[in-house]
Amino acid sequence: MRPDIAEDLPEQSQRSGLARIAPGRLRRSTLVNLRWGAVAGQALAVLIVVLGLRFAMPVLPAIAVIGTSALVNLAVAILAPLDRRVSDGEAVLQLGFDIVQLAALLWLSGGLTNPFVLLFIGPVVTSAATLRLPVVAFLMGLTAMLSLILMHYSAPLPWFAGQSFSLPATYKFGLWTALMIGMGFTSLYAWRASSESQRMSNALSVTEAVLAQEQKLSALGGLAAAAAHELGTPLATIQVTAKEMANELPPDSGMYEDARLVVDQAKRCRDILQQLGRRGDEGDAIHDVITLGGLFDEVVDPFTGFGTQIEIELMDHTGTLALRRSPEIIYGLTNLVENAVDFARTTVTLRGRWDNEYVHIDVLDDGKGFEPQVRSRLGEPYVTSREGRADQAGGLGLGFFIAKTLIERTGGTVTFGNRRRNPGAFVRIRWPRARFEARAKL
Repeated sequence: MRPDIAEDLPEQSQRSGLARIAPGRLRRSTLVNLRWGAVAGQALAVLIVVLGLRFAMPVLPAIAVIGTSALVNLAVAILAPLDRRVSDGEAVLQLGFDIVQLAALLWLSGGLTNPFVLLFIGPVVTSAATLRLPVVAFLMGLTAMLSLILMHYSAPLPWFAGQSFSLPATYKFGLWTALMIGMGFTSLYAWRASSESQRMSNALSVTEAVLAQEQKLSALGGLAAAAAHELGTPLATIQVTAKEMANELPPDSGMYEDARLVVDQAKRCRDILQQLGRRGDEGDAIHDVITLGGLFDEVVDPFTGFGTQIEIELMDHTGTLALRRSPEIIYGLTNLVENAVDFARTTVTLRGRWDNEYVHIDVLDDGKGFEPQVRSRLGEPYVTSREGRADQAGGLGLGFFIAKTLIERTGGTVTFGNRRRNPGAFVRIRWPRARFEARAKL
C-alpha cells in the first residue's frame, strides 16, 4: 500500500491481526427484544409444565422471577433510548442479569437436571458475537460459577406425582462439562465469525478509500468542464466591456491598443475553456486510451532505479491491443508489482499476452515464493504476502487484498502460486478480451 494513502486511512483500518480488531458493540434494542423473547418463552414453559404436564413446581416464585425480568426490560425501554449502542459496562450488567435470572429460575426447577440449562449459552454467545473479549470472559466465568452451584443446590425437578427424578453426581458433572465445552466452542465460533466479518468490512473500507484516491485523477476532466462553464460568463463580460472601451477610444491612443489586447486575450481564454469543456465531456483521446505496453511502462515506472531489475515481455501478436485507462487496473497492477519488487532477489518480470478471447498479465519474481501457510489465505484482508516481511507495504497485509478486489471489480480473475521451473512466485491475471475492447476508445 502506498504510504501517502495509508496515512489518510482510519487508524482502525490500519491495524492487522484478529485480536486487535474490536467488534461492533451491541444495540440496546437488541438486548430488550431478546429479553422479551426470553420472558415469553419462560412463561410459556411454566404454563406447559403446570397446566399441560400437571407437574408440581413453585409457580409463584417462578412467576416472580419472570416478572422481575419483565420489569427490568420495561425500565430499560422507558428510561434509555433503544437506538443507541450499549457500553461494555451496561452490556455486562444486562447480560449478567439475564444469566442470574435464568439461574434463579433453574434453581426453582431442578437445577442442572433441567434440560433448559442449555439456555445459559444464549447470553454468552450474544456477547461473543458483539462485545470485547474481557466481557465475554466475565460472562463465561459467571455462567460457570452459577451452573456449578446448580449442580449441587436446587429444588427438585418438576416430575410426576409420587415419583422423583435424580441423576448420579458423575452424570451431573458430565452435563456441566458438556455445557462448558459447548458454551466455549459456540462462543469462540461466534467471536471468530464476527471478527472475520469486521476485518472484511474494514478492508473493504480501505479499498474504497484507495479507489477514491485513484479516481481523483480521472475526475480532472469533469473539473475542467465545470471550470469552463463557471468561468465562461465572467470572461464574456470582460470581453464585451473591453470592446466597448476600444470603440470609444481613438485608434491612435495607447489605451486603445490595451483594450484590443484585453479583447483578444479574453477571446483566447474562452477558446481554451471551450476545449477543456469538450475534453471533460468527451474524454482525452490521448490520455484515456493506453496500450498494454504503455500500461506496463506506467505501472513499473515508480520502481525503476531501486536495485531490482524489471523486465517487460509482450508476446508477438498481429495488431495492437488498446484499453481505456482504468484507476482500478493501474492501482491493482501497481500493488502487485510493488509486492514482487519487495520480495524479488534481482528480477521482476511483467509479461503480457492476449488471444481472441482473453488478455493475460503475469507478474513474476525470483524470490523465495509464497510460504505454504500463507498461500492458502492470500487474498484475504490482513494477511501478509510473505513470511518475515510484515514491514513491507505498510505492514497491513492489505496490498494483495486491495489489488485483487480492484482487479476483480473490472471483470478480471486473479490466481497465484509458486513457479515450478524457477524459484519465485507468480500472480496471473486474466480478463475477457471483450471487456478490454468494450472499454477502449479508439
